[in-house]
Amino acid sequence: MSPRLRCRQRGAIGLMAALTLGLALVFLLLVVDSGRLYLEKRKLQGIADMAALEAVQRNGDCLAASNNTASTFAGASAARNGYIIPPANALDVRCGSLTTAASNLRVFSADATQRDAIQVIASRPVLTSVAGGVWSLFNGGAYSLNTLLTARAVAAPKILPPQAQLTIKSTLVSVNSNDSAALNLVFGKLLGGNLSLDVASWQGLVDNNINLLGYLNQLAVNVGVQAGNYDELLAKNLKLGQLIDAAVIVLQAGTGTATVAASGLTQINALVGNLDVTLGNVLQLQTGAVAAGLNTTLNVFQLAEAFVQLANKKNGVVAEVPVTIPGLVNASVKLKVIEPPQLSAIGDPTYAKNKTDASTRIYVRTAQLSLGLTVALPLLNTPAVNLVLNGLVSPLSDVLNNLLSLNLAGTVSSLLCAVGGVPCQTTDLRLLSSATNPPVSSVDVILELGSAESYVTGFTCASDATKTLTTQTNASVVTIKIGQSPTLINSLGTSPPLATVPPLPVIDIGAVTCLKPLLGLGPTTCDYPNRKAFYGGGIGMLIDPDLGPITAAGSAYTYNQPPEIKQPPLYHGLSTASLVASLGQALQGRLKFQVYKPTGFNLLGGLLTTSATLLNDVNTTLGNVIGTVLSPIVDPLVNGLLSTLGINLNQVEVGANLSCKPHGQAALVI
Repeated sequence: MSPRLRCRQRGAIGLMAALTLGLALVFLLLVVDSGRLYLEKRKLQGIADMAALEAVQRNGDCLAASNNTASTFAGASAARNGYIIPPANALDVRCGSLTTAASNLRVFSADATQRDAIQVIASRPVLTSVAGGVWSLFNGGAYSLNTLLTARAVAAPKILPPQAQLTIKSTLVSVNSNDSAALNLVFGKLLGGNLSLDVASWQGLVDNNINLLGYLNQLAVNVGVQAGNYDELLAKNLKLGQLIDAAVIVLQAGTGTATVAASGLTQINALVGNLDVTLGNVLQLQTGAVAAGLNTTLNVFQLAEAFVQLANKKNGVVAEVPVTIPGLVNASVKLKVIEPPQLSAIGDPTYAKNKTDASTRIYVRTAQLSLGLTVALPLLNTPAVNLVLNGLVSPLSDVLNNLLSLNLAGTVSSLLCAVGGVPCQTTDLRLLSSATNPPVSSVDVILELGSAESYVTGFTCASDATKTLTTQTNASVVTIKIGQSPTLINSLGTSPPLATVPPLPVIDIGAVTCLKPLLGLGPTTCDYPNRKAFYGGGIGMLIDPDLGPITAAGSAYTYNQPPEIKQPPLYHGLSTASLVASLGQALQGRLKFQVYKPTGFNLLGGLLTTSATLLNDVNTTLGNVIGTVLSPIVDPLVNGLLSTLGINLNQVEVGANLSCKPHGQAALVI
């Protein structure tokens, strides 16, 4: 190239450099501007996503009757994430369902009556991009300073298998000063100490519920179990204090009277001692239970009842509780918990058809208890009873002579004493009561209360409008034992309980030597100071062995449209008033008297076989006298002591919940 041409091109390099730099600045401006719009769009999409997820997770809906909670929840979430509503921004929240279009893609169909999915559309105006403005100018369109960004999110919950829950209803809804004193007394005795909660503390326990999922998660953290491993948590050996501590922490995070309930549990915790327990003793979860099914509540008072009864089962304390019973002075009941209640059970009803399979059943029960009561015998020496005994002497003497070869005369006028001047032994029947010597001051009555139970046997889930849950509920089985102190009462806390109940001697078949003068000249004299007690054995009292356990008929029941899990349950009561009536009738009219062999120690030996009619009159007259004292014990035990422990023998009330399509964790679906 010639020098002249090179000289002419010296200015071109500068021009090209300027053009390149200008072009770079334009591209830089476009990149920064596009990045600004991308970040704004992404931030807006995040707001829409979180709003949709929260609306679903909190079970929002679009019904006017419930104040359109979906919009409320979505708006609150958006506001927390920096979204301002209004004036310029807009948040459109709709409920509906997901359908599959012809293109095999999921699409959202709006329907305010459904909440299978929730769509959130968030809009926000931002400054128009430079490129957009230039394009508008060259395109001949009107230039707008702002551009409206829109983000759309659709969220839906994960659909889980059906979940059913059964709950035993509490017998206490309000507490007064009398209730408070009774609760302090009974709970304190069961724990082996003294409890002094005031009325407000007890009412706080009654009024508050605790979220089961939150409680289990808190307990898992406290005891070092991996979150979500609920099977391990329920089977793990823990200290009872750890179970209560977790409940206290959850309640303290609540509001209102929840802190009062936490204070009450703290006082109970101070008495439970260092007992090893498993949570599965009071709460039953189906193996592999999902977290969504556990997002329900338990009544705190019922939980406290279960903890106290679980402690009593473990500490071996036989609680002695005074009760007021008509006709008795300073009566006291001895109480021992055999099995604590199982308050609530949750699981998939598809597999819960067999109550014997502990891993799959949905099964609840009341507590299993033993109650012991010592009742003073009344004065048995009544004209009606004496008349019966006078007529019993001769036939009873014949039976004893035949079976035991005792050579007893029935009376001084019998053939064995007919020859005067020769001493003869005659039968002498003596009623034993608190007024006799030796005294039989009392009769021991033990009521063994089996658990009332309920379990799921079937369900239908065609739709929420027609769903049903079928259960079988069986009433408590009550076994009565009546016998001799202290053997029977001392068996209250033993395991296994006393099977053979020794009879209570109420008639001493003794022998007394009498002398009748020759030819009947003069009065007959008997050597009563040297009377041989129980020479011919005795007549003992026991409950009729043919009576067996007392129960009421069970019943299957189908709950129609039971509410969703986490909502208050639908309760149904199985009336078992016949059980209480049968209990009173058994104590009134099913006492039985039998003749027993002598032992030589003022005790009753083996049973003597007598005719079926020999003691008919004794069973009738003496049984009525003693039964009149025993039958009044039923009402104060049923309506007083047992109701304090959450047991109602008159009725079994079980609550049911059923979620056919329970919602799991929310997820974005479109």
